[in-house]
Amino acid sequence: MSIRLYRDTPVSLGRRLGPRRSPWRKRFSLAGVVAGLAGAFALAGPPISDAPSKLLATGIRPAQAAAPHYHADCSARPTQLQQELSGIAESFSGKVGIAVAKAGCDWTVGARLNDFFPQQSVSKLWVSLTVLDAVDQGSLRLDQPLTIRPEDLTLFNQPLRWQVLEQGSVTLPVHDLMQNALSLSDNTANDRLLWTAGGPDRVRAMMADKGISGIRFGPGERLLQSAISGLRWDPSYSLGSNFEQARARLPKADRVASLDRYVADPMDGAQPAGMARALARLAAGELLSPQSTAVIMDILSRTHSGPRRLKGGLVPGWKIFHKTGTGQELAGTATGYNDVAIVQAPDGTFYAVAVMIGQTRQPIPERMKMMHEVMAALSRFHASTEMKVASR
Repeated sequence: MSIRLYRDTPVSLGRRLGPRRSPWRKRFSLAGVVAGLAGAFALAGPPISDAPSKLLATGIRPAQAAAPHYHADCSARPTQLQQELSGIAESFSGKVGIAVAKAGCDWTVGARLNDFFPQQSVSKLWVSLTVLDAVDQGSLRLDQPLTIRPEDLTLFNQPLRWQVLEQGSVTLPVHDLMQNALSLSDNTANDRLLWTAGGPDRVRAMMADKGISGIRFGPGERLLQSAISGLRWDPSYSLGSNFEQARARLPKADRVASLDRYVADPMDGAQPAGMARALARLAAGELLSPQSTAVIMDILSRTHSGPRRLKGGLVPGWKIFHKTGTGQELAGTATGYNDVAIVQAPDGTFYAVAVMIGQTRQPIPERMKMMHEVMAALSRFHASTEMKVASR
């Protein structure tokens, strides 16, 4: 049996192949977007730099991101929430890590908080943060054009692939590639951004500079997925089905051993606690400028993958900004099935949630059900804190 990348819902062949042209360019009216963004910055007060003018040129919609100097009510202790999350993790058949943090507060609760779990495409977050940090520093621009050629192709999910092969190359601005990388989880778009930003070492340096801990960054999509499969990357693997054919020639025992080694000590691993703390800081406006925070929150609000993971358990009136990750599956065992998110309650409170499944044989509906239980527990906790505040 071959390793396959599983999605939450069946899709047509056309959708598996991905769009042949960037969906974002035809989705928005640039005039309306620019007007909306200009109004948002006008309400926010004078810009702290010329970043808004750079953003206007890219057609970015404003998102409701946390304002600088975000303050939260941290008086309620999450004892009951910790108990509920522990029970959810214990009742799930498989290795799962759960973490919830409240933006602006110093607590993090959950299960297996400090174990390392495979991130898979969740790690695209750190690439985009590195890119936006470079934008804040003036070394990159959101409207800077980048060209993708056939030799830049990676493997697995890469909606831009067919457009690149048909046209010989595709040139898109940095912002559009970020939308493809985060909202569509395009591996090739992400890889192009990664190497434009300076490669894995630059991502690691960015995280160290910002005090982001408990999160590893791997070697990039090609080397990571090859190693998980027990292969050494070859450029020919990005063409046709060469990667799948090379993987299928490996003895099954070798493939199982490689996958087990990866899950036990993932080179792209993250601790749920570290993940939740980093996302809580992003929501509180501590990692990027207000403008760049708005950019990434906007993109994460329109994530297409995993609509029935954490998002499927969202309580009416709440908002979600999230990124999924889906690892390889072998002989019925799924790995790296994740969803991490910033969620916003109706009163404006931000929480960070990370649910990371290292390994399980549970079917997809059961995995999603567990994620919905986490969201339900969080909404109950928040409702209880609102009642306590109202009774003061």
